[in-house]
Amino acid sequence: MSPSEIVLLLFQVLGGLSLFIYGMHVMTGSLRAAAGSSLRAILARATRSRPQGAVFGTTVGFLAHSGAAVAMLAGFINAGVMTLEQSIAPVFGANIGTSLSMQLVSFHVADYCWAAIGIGFLLDALIPSDRWRKLGGALIGFGLLFLGMETISAGLAPHKDALAPFLTHIRGDVWTWRLLGIAISALLTALITSSGAMIGLCFALVKAGVFTEFHQVAVVVLGAHIGTCIVPIMATVPMRIGAWRAAIAHLVFNVANVALALLAWPLVVWACEASSPGNLLRQAANLHTFAMVAATLLLLPFTGLFTRLVRLATPSKEPTPEPSFLEDKLLAKPEQALAAVIRELRRMAEICVDSMLLNGELILNPTRKTFRRLLSNEDVINEVRQSMGDYFNRLTQHYLSRRQTLFLQHLDRCMKDIERIGDHLTHIGKTSCERFKVAEALLPEDLFRVWFSLFCTAKRVVALMAKSFDPDSNAFHNVALEILRARDVYMIQSMDAKAEFAGAVREKRITPIGGYYLSRYIEDLDRLVRRAKSIAFAERQPDFWVKAEKLERDAKDAPAYAAQTRVEPREYLELLRKDSPFDDSDLPDAAGADIPAESPHQAPPDEPPQA
Repeated sequence: MSPSEIVLLLFQVLGGLSLFIYGMHVMTGSLRAAAGSSLRAILARATRSRPQGAVFGTTVGFLAHSGAAVAMLAGFINAGVMTLEQSIAPVFGANIGTSLSMQLVSFHVADYCWAAIGIGFLLDALIPSDRWRKLGGALIGFGLLFLGMETISAGLAPHKDALAPFLTHIRGDVWTWRLLGIAISALLTALITSSGAMIGLCFALVKAGVFTEFHQVAVVVLGAHIGTCIVPIMATVPMRIGAWRAAIAHLVFNVANVALALLAWPLVVWACEASSPGNLLRQAANLHTFAMVAATLLLLPFTGLFTRLVRLATPSKEPTPEPSFLEDKLLAKPEQALAAVIRELRRMAEICVDSMLLNGELILNPTRKTFRRLLSNEDVINEVRQSMGDYFNRLTQHYLSRRQTLFLQHLDRCMKDIERIGDHLTHIGKTSCERFKVAEALLPEDLFRVWFSLFCTAKRVVALMAKSFDPDSNAFHNVALEILRARDVYMIQSMDAKAEFAGAVREKRITPIGGYYLSRYIEDLDRLVRRAKSIAFAERQPDFWVKAEKLERDAKDAPAYAAQTRVEPREYLELLRKDSPFDDSDLPDAAGADIPAESPHQAPPDEPPQA
């Protein structure tokens, strides 16, 4: 081969591998998007039993591949909505699911890659339904995946004899070469961060005739099992110890299934070759599945022991995340469920307090580690909010009293306010990291002291907000008053600080860029304090309290609601297009008559607690 031919071949292989990886990402990403929140619900159900966990983990692993699935599980553990032991069975199942997706790749359907791309494009371009468009994207990714594999094999096939000497280390007929081949495959998989891509490349080499023996493909597949663990490990670096342990559990499981395959090598070779005689591509895919299934069946009954082993392998003084209070069994007792929601809100609020402390560190000396912890806190808050939204949806399927219904609405608003406080805190951290890189943005110490004092006052508001969510004391109204008083102190201090900073800008004591960053800081502090004030107003509502005598009361059967007829859109659209202000008297009823005013009489709410 001439130098130009070698360069062209390298680019053809690189392009084919890029198509394969990109197609796989498009396919799995589109399938995840099409599944939507149901993926999260699937993993939530995975905590009920070990077999269910393995089955649901298999489903998610098929759609998202094991690396992304384990990273998702690690996020749940980091947020406290799942424990490490509950995640072990889904971790096992996610690896089985990935092997099943590669089974699909191993079938001879490459001739239909253009059909898949064409149909996928038509679905994405012509069908208005978002879910169908996502499925169209998955078909496009599926076609690109096979197109990439065909591109690699077509480029390598004419040069298989020339390539053979370069692949002599990829062999498994001798113990030493077997271990070396697995190590090389694991390293390459970690570099491309995808076991699917590595196994797909192996499939392409089989189709090109470069690999002709089972022992060659076996070491590539087994090495890919270990190399793929880099994805969740990298994802959990900024997370807490529980999430890190989930990634290590994934690594331990894959090392275990590779070790089992090596110990039973003659049996593995016989089983895989007998499963599909003469078809090396199918044998490689079967090895992938057999290793995962065998390890799962062997280890699943011992998940408790496996969890202890993982903890022993990852000693840490860091406390494990506080578990979620949102237990499914409490839904049958609505008052207990509402009390659990308050405790979960306190958990969210305490994370905000921790983020305030992290921001204090970032203001003084920003580091990558501290900022990653701040972002991890934001992820936890978002995850808890989604869990709480699911919990509210299930709670409203039960009978709720009038007070409980209004109480739940207040709690929902508090949840959203806390989530927005978390957003403002993350933005403050980003501002600190940006400001510290600009020498002209540094402040004189007297002005920095004014700003930092204002920050500490805002921190006290957030700390009181966290303190207020205590269902045991039922002192929401009293602590809410403390929040409002602290907020008033903050607002006075904020106005004074703004005036002093404006004077410093006029006197040229701070640069324009310094004033710009100060403005961003104070804007975020003002907004998060306003969110805390909104929470205090909610806590002062007469329906915001826990009724002790209802804590042990089971929910009644939900009443049957009469289905309402839809309004006539045309008449309301005419009102919308009017230039005059909206007038309730213009609203038509179903028969075209004016809608009568609502009766001022309302049923009294449950009695609030006596002071």
